[in-house]
Amino acid sequence: MKDLIKIYGLLVLSCLFSSSCKEPVVEAGFEDQEKLTIYDYITENKDNYSSFLSILEKGGIDKTLTAYNPNGIGYTLFLPTNSAVDEFIAQNPQYNTLQDLLADETYVRVLCRYHIVNMGIESNSFPFGALPEYTLSEDFLTVGFVIEQDTSYYKINNEAPVIQPNIELSNGYIHVISNMLKPVVYTTYNWLELNPGYSIFKAAVDTTGLKEVFDLNMKEVEDIAFRPFTLLVEHDSVFNKRGIASIQDLINLVSPDRTDYASNLNPLYGFVSYHQLTETMFMDDFVDNNTNYTTYSAVPLNIDGLGLDIAINKGKEIFDTIINTPDTTIINYISFDYDASNVLTQSGVIHFIDRVMFQKTPSRANQVFEFYNEPLFNEYRLEPGEYLVEDPTALQVVKWTGPDLIFVETGNNESPAWSADYLYLNGDFTISYTIPKIVQGNYTVLLYADAFYYLNALIEVYIDGKKVGGLVDLTTGGSSSNPFFEFEIGSVNFLKYEAHTVEIRSRIPGIFIWDYIRFEPL
Repeated sequence: MKDLIKIYGLLVLSCLFSSSCKEPVVEAGFEDQEKLTIYDYITENKDNYSSFLSILEKGGIDKTLTAYNPNGIGYTLFLPTNSAVDEFIAQNPQYNTLQDLLADETYVRVLCRYHIVNMGIESNSFPFGALPEYTLSEDFLTVGFVIEQDTSYYKINNEAPVIQPNIELSNGYIHVISNMLKPVVYTTYNWLELNPGYSIFKAAVDTTGLKEVFDLNMKEVEDIAFRPFTLLVEHDSVFNKRGIASIQDLINLVSPDRTDYASNLNPLYGFVSYHQLTETMFMDDFVDNNTNYTTYSAVPLNIDGLGLDIAINKGKEIFDTIINTPDTTIINYISFDYDASNVLTQSGVIHFIDRVMFQKTPSRANQVFEFYNEPLFNEYRLEPGEYLVEDPTALQVVKWTGPDLIFVETGNNESPAWSADYLYLNGDFTISYTIPKIVQGNYTVLLYADAFYYLNALIEVYIDGKKVGGLVDLTTGGSSSNPFFEFEIGSVNFLKYEAHTVEIRSRIPGIFIWDYIRFEPL
């Protein structure tokens, strides 16, 4: 039975208090461990970590681990044992010895930095998804939680088990791993090339001419309009169960009457692009949300994470009926392979699904929009700070008149602001936000903003040029523990599946700290 992400946290907590999988107390064998740096610990334990110490020194990062993080948040080192380094070399045909590896200075510089997260993180704060900060090589690492009969443990990037967590030092944490981490250098398309079990979907990518999209390396793309995406993909065996043994079988089923496969109006093109979400979503991002996600096709994808299982297109198709007297279970949704998912590429992230996913007309769902479709803001999100938008023409979906517009990325997971970021204006302003397409129907409109300061503005809300609700007083509603407040603005009826423009106008000038706009089906 698949491990459900919704109960992973509880499993972790119960694990920590059981004798079979309780995280070990580190006995370092020396005094004043809290005064030692990460580098000191490694040198004190050379017998176990001398190989990676050589990699750190050759990569020129050893001195960094003797110091405090200038951002004041520590470091996290995933530290491979000597045997892990030996195994890495044995599996890599380019290197026969540690000296061979060290001679490749360019790769060693990336390799050592890939193991260091630019933030101190103990295991109790591990998500089931991406760690909240980049590595020093500017990559994300992911965390899984493996549950076996006699033990359970964390696994980094689906490849490196954590065998000794939470060695706390003066400048961060060490988590010892039994396998080396391999820096991700391939794109999503490269990944499909390297994994022949996904040949049918890869052939569909090739046939539709979408290779260029799947082959983007976001580290090399300068155009901020391009964003890392999420791919949901079926193994060939999943297609086979549906009677699809080749790309031609898929074409015969999806697009039997048209051969213009590279046209975005072709059903095969729509099938492939429907598997791409336009933002990076890790497994834990789906939990506790039921919403329609924008895809690269003309049709959004519904993912419901409110139940015990995360369900794709729930209720749209019946896949199986399980009769177990006196109960009958109907399987009417597509599910994820949780343990295998969260695969990182330089294009984004890959998840694996257990049924063939055809385009389905979506139902209305809660939709929260937080400016993730604004490329410049996604660039700002990479590092905490306050960013003045100096060139208004650099924005694609947000426009404003009046005072300076500032994007704030707090970098604080405890922030009351969703995703720990927001927009800031102070004065007499008008600001508009063109949201992604939303399924037609009636919705309640809710605005989340700071509402606990007497200098805040009073505003009115317009959608597609029509006023919704009355005057909104942003000086009241929040509290000292959470200054943000969700205002119910009114209702709208969208007649078409299309993008819409939300406009906020100050009626009494003041401060406006805007976090999100939400639409809840009526």
